[in-house]
Amino acid sequence: MRKWNYPDILKRVSLLATVALVLSGCTGSSLLDPKGPVGAEQKYLIMTSFFLMMIVVIPVIVMTLLFAWRYNYIKNAKYSPNWSHSNKIEVVVWAIPLAIVFILSVLTWRSTHALDPHRVPESDRDPIVVEVMALDWKWLFIYPEQGIASVNELAFPVDTPIEFRVSSESVMNSFFIPQLGSQIYAMAGMVNTVHLLASEEGTYPGMSANYSGHGFSGMHFKALATSDEGFQQWVESVRQSSETLQQDSFDELAKPSRDNPVEYFSTVTPGLYTDIVNSYITSGDSSHHGAEE
Repeated sequence: MRKWNYPDILKRVSLLATVALVLSGCTGSSLLDPKGPVGAEQKYLIMTSFFLMMIVVIPVIVMTLLFAWRYNYIKNAKYSPNWSHSNKIEVVVWAIPLAIVFILSVLTWRSTHALDPHRVPESDRDPIVVEVMALDWKWLFIYPEQGIASVNELAFPVDTPIEFRVSSESVMNSFFIPQLGSQIYAMAGMVNTVHLLASEEGTYPGMSANYSGHGFSGMHFKALATSDEGFQQWVESVRQSSETLQQDSFDELAKPSRDNPVEYFSTVTPGLYTDIVNSYITSGDSSHHGAEE
């Protein structure tokens, strides 16, 4: 019988600890804890694809260990140096991957249409419009229907579709609320649209999923999914702010800053968001480049 020594035990304990750490990280993943129909659909796609791939991965791992054991420790194992072909093996190694690729293709086609960011989630309520602007290194949210704006804090009622119109005043970013679903790129001079919906009240972390410079690590925001009354209270609290958002104050806000605190603006100049987006088309101003590294 083989005797275990201290280095072997230490290696195995380290391996188990690593696996446990990885699995503990998976259980806390926002992607695997969706709070809306889009996020739930994406979780279903991720998990289905994962288990389908395990149909191939697990047998390969098992056979690798089995073959290594069989031909290293069994002295009477059959030795076939001239073996070159097996119809049974050919059927297995081709049929199973082809079946998995077919199933994944159907799932991908179905999900591509079901998760179209321009598709409004089913609801008996009208969508709320939020204009999103990525700055260096913070997020500006303008509510054109309410005439208010906020920085690094976003609020909306549950069970109500939100139409996010996403652009950037600087370099390319990616707008992402993992627990609600699809991310979408924020690019200067362009407006991308994504529709999301929260089905549970809560505070969900939002982020930029695209590196954009030194202050990227602090480019986070809170998405507050509230009741209708909670949303109205939040709107009223923003309207109590003494700050207003117009071209001059926006130019000051757009200057690079790190770990920017939450800010409220009680009023916003109508059409300001469109003017900022169009400025890239009409002026060609080189000052719109992102902050220097």
